[in-house]
Amino acid sequence: MLHLYPAFVTCLALLVYCWTFVAVARARSKYGVVAPATTGNPDFERMMRVQMNTVEQLVLFLPSLWIFSLFISQPIGAVLGLIWVVGRILYNLGYYSAATRRGPGFMISGVAALILLIGGLIGVLGFMTGMRV
Repeated sequence: MLHLYPAFVTCLALLVYCWTFVAVARARSKYGVVAPATTGNPDFERMMRVQMNTVEQLVLFLPSLWIFSLFISQPIGAVLGLIWVVGRILYNLGYYSAATRRGPGFMISGVAALILLIGGLIGVLGFMTGMRV
């Protein structure tokens, strides 16, 4: 069985991550922050935090997306994954402009990831106990 939906969302999530590291590379040049430095201009530091937070969130999101999709539903998992991607884009754009504007995107992506994690756990437990969801 092909897993097209979660695979597509995974690609989108990784493209969002690629966007963040390209933004950091550009910001390094623009603000004169030479690697390995991670501090300096506050605008650069916000871009660096977006990249690092995206990495941190991917660790939770990607396994949760796949576990949910495998044990509950690929289409529903993909929709929740798309919500996560949109949330991350909003988070990135908000944080790039001002740290105080990151909240809505963080909440959207956080809730989507939490639903995927809890749903995936319920699905796995259902299979383990013979009470499939």
